Amino acid sequence: MLAAVAGPARARPPAAAPDAGNFWREVIEPHADEVQVLLRNARHTMREPDNALMTDSDWAVEQRQKFFVDAYNLLRYARKLSPNNVEVLAMFARAADELGKTREAIEALETCIRVTGPDKAGAEVTGRLGAIYLRLGERDTAIRWLRYAQGPLTSDSAPATVHLANALAARGEVGKALDTLHNALPPTAFGYQPDAALVAFALAVLYDRDEQLAAAFEILDRMQASLQQGYAMVLHNELAKLRYAPAEDEHYYLALFYESLGHYVEARAQWALYAASGESPWRARALAHIAAIDHQRRTSPTVKPPTQIKPPPTP
Repeated sequence: MLAAVAGPARARPPAAAPDAGNFWREVIEPHADEVQVLLRNARHTMREPDNALMTDSDWAVEQRQKFFVDAYNLLRYARKLSPNNVEVLAMFARAADELGKTREAIEALETCIRVTGPDKAGAEVTGRLGAIYLRLGERDTAIRWLRYAQGPLTSDSAPATVHLANALAARGEVGKALDTLHNALPPTAFGYQPDAALVAFALAVLYDRDEQLAAAFEILDRMQASLQQGYAMVLHNELAKLRYAPAEDEHYYLALFYESLGHYVEARAQWALYAASGESPWRARALAHIAAIDHQRRTSPTVKPPTQIKPPPTP
């Protein structure tokens, strides 16, 4: 009778179990915690050789590779636990790329792009994939992926921008290459943060290659005026991190770097190495620099001594 007076009882939904979120997380990503530990350890392992590039330490190739072998093994296991984890795929690709396991790196990067889509993969993924294809000599494929990596300057997008500009210039599209670098630079590059410094220096290199010498050295003068005492160190660090494609471009970049510092002995050596690397597109420019340095040495009573700054080690 009391129940009838009170009316029908309302059904209450069952209370959520306190660990329901953990339950579904375990269903979707059962090894999430272990994968995060592996990622953290791999990231720490790869940071050691990266930090060494910023010092004057002379690391042997074997010493550097040991860290990437350890990271590669950690990330290979993480990938078994979580095959579609985009962070795992990106870091695994980097470790594989550093060890010369190029096909494994490409496969991991392309898997990552299939998971996220090319527009959302990020410069770390599309930029590295483009750089790999550029080193393999597949320029058109490289340009396609490097275009996806364009955006606000970061430690990943800045090298991709440099690679894209160099690839366009090598294809004969110097105007597009210059626009790529100009558009990437912030409206005001006051202070020249490291990423902007790398892109600005690449712009000077491209102007030099295009025989627009006044424009090249205007950029270098502006950078030196802005960075002042930090000019040499900032560029030294950024050039050390860059993986050049083609490899002989390292000599061109270092030659112009040393020449901008007035260290003509080192500059001439790097120009000569570039000129001796084969039928490179800008061999004539390297020889012109050598002739100019030799002329200065003949006509000047003194030549600046070699700098104490060591050339950046090859990553």
